[in-house]
Amino acid sequence: MTGFDERMLMKGLFPGLLALLLCTQLQAATVRVQTIRIADTGSQTRVVLDLDRTTDHKLFTLSNPHRVVVDLPAGILTAQAALFPDGQGLVSGIRGANRSDGSTRIVLDVGQPVRPRSFVIGPDGEHGHRLVVDLLPLDQPVVVKTMPDALGSDRDLVIAVDPGHGGKDPGARGRSGLLEKDAVLQIGRRLARKIDQEPGMRAALTRKDDSFIHLRERMEHARSQQADLFISIHADAFRDRRIRGATVYVLSDKGATDEAALRLAERENAADLVGGVTLRDKDQMLASVLLDLSQNASLSSSMDAGDQVLDELRRIGKIRKLQVQQAPFIVLKSPDIPSILIETAFISNRYDESNLGSVQYQERLAHAIFVGVRSYFYDHPPPGTKVATLARTYRPREVQYVIRRGDTLSGIANRYQVPVRRIRDANHIPGDKLVIGRVLLIPQPHDI
Repeated sequence: MTGFDERMLMKGLFPGLLALLLCTQLQAATVRVQTIRIADTGSQTRVVLDLDRTTDHKLFTLSNPHRVVVDLPAGILTAQAALFPDGQGLVSGIRGANRSDGSTRIVLDVGQPVRPRSFVIGPDGEHGHRLVVDLLPLDQPVVVKTMPDALGSDRDLVIAVDPGHGGKDPGARGRSGLLEKDAVLQIGRRLARKIDQEPGMRAALTRKDDSFIHLRERMEHARSQQADLFISIHADAFRDRRIRGATVYVLSDKGATDEAALRLAERENAADLVGGVTLRDKDQMLASVLLDLSQNASLSSSMDAGDQVLDELRRIGKIRKLQVQQAPFIVLKSPDIPSILIETAFISNRYDESNLGSVQYQERLAHAIFVGVRSYFYDHPPPGTKVATLARTYRPREVQYVIRRGDTLSGIANRYQVPVRRIRDANHIPGDKLVIGRVLLIPQPHDI
């Protein structure tokens, strides 16, 4: 064959080869929707698309009538997926079709405006790739409700306060001999007293003395108390003694995944409640979806609560990390209780150790944590609680004042129209002596 003939042959074959190559690539990029599942918890509805691979997608809402649309740019509904499940919860029906442009559209019919959220999850050993769509009523706050029917209406919020370590586990030790277990117990007790003094709130301490409690026992104690929030209090340590400051943690995604696997494995042997729903009598798919729903709501609420507490801690001292961190701490793994862990300071740093051993600083730490917790719950009041009722009439507002040279108690009291006695009581000041730079907490009129 001559060169001329080869060129002519290639010229004729090239368009066909190119078309075949493009077709092959398109087929390889197509995602198959294998099944569609739905579950509802009463306050939130989840729709799960089981896929054969990960994919990009578009999520948007339409009105008149209300519906949520999921578009897969290169998708195929398999025969099994086309057998759409019956509607549940906020979803009255599901429909969809493969479109002429190679995309797939799935429509969730809803009877009211909703707030949708979507994310993609990779394989976890039992399930493959999944596209998850969570739906909340548009006017419903994102909060985790704990056993609403059993607890009734106008109940007190329960805050589980967990002073870390204890007994045979001393935790970290400062250069001057201060033990972490002792410092955090004092802070925890002070925090619990403040919570108990707040209308509509009640504290539940995991330990009240120098006793040793296993990590999972702390978490389960909070669940047995039907807590609305779990706060674990610690003091950090590091070989570099210059490091200081506070850090707030919530559970990491990896920790949540591990805990979900454990909870599902144990559900046959224990009445393991998730937001008041037992997993024991649920099949694997439904139990998994319910657990995912509860954990996602809990993690979101944990992050919100952690942000509020971190903002308050920033007012009174040095912060090590300016944003809430995530880590797989065991005590944060409750699937149905928002949970935060506070490293109040570095006990390995001499300044932080001195603060942790100071009654005044312990009081300021406890108050900052309390204000953050109170702010969170007034922003996200769980339905059926006293705080939800109070939040409709007023929101507590914290006022702080940094003492400057020349300030007097009487002058500050006149400025804020608050009795001197109330400022003394709120800040544990025995006399009239003021320390420049100290932050004073100014009681508000409704507290007087």
